Amino acid sequence: MRQLETFQLILLRRPAEAPEYEEATLESIQQQHLAHYDALRSDGRLVTFGPVLEQHDVSLRGIAVFAMGSVDEARALAETDPAVAAGRLAVEAMTYLTAPGSLTPPGIPVALG
Repeated sequence: MRQLETFQLILLRRPAEAPEYEEATLESIQQQHLAHYDALRSDGRLVTFGPVLEQHDVSLRGIAVFAMGSVDEARALAETDPAVAAGRLAVEAMTYLTAPGSLTPPGIPVALG
């Protein structure tokens, strides 16, 4: 039998009918969104998160990997994201299985801005 670790994978998608906001409001929502995920990572419930680039489906905006007891718990936390509450993002949640320790190697650094 192969041993695996379980995580919860959250896909953040831009809804087709996402509300429009003024630029200052969008910037505030984005800062709150990032602070939300930074706090979840700091308290150990989130393994990693970030935006996606060069994807085929442009509605896919970001991915988060949680280390929670269940997919329902991870979904509930993801749905408290201020960008989700503002209607700018929608949550898809699923269980993700991977080989033990496979999420530890560092990625290749890149600067966005």
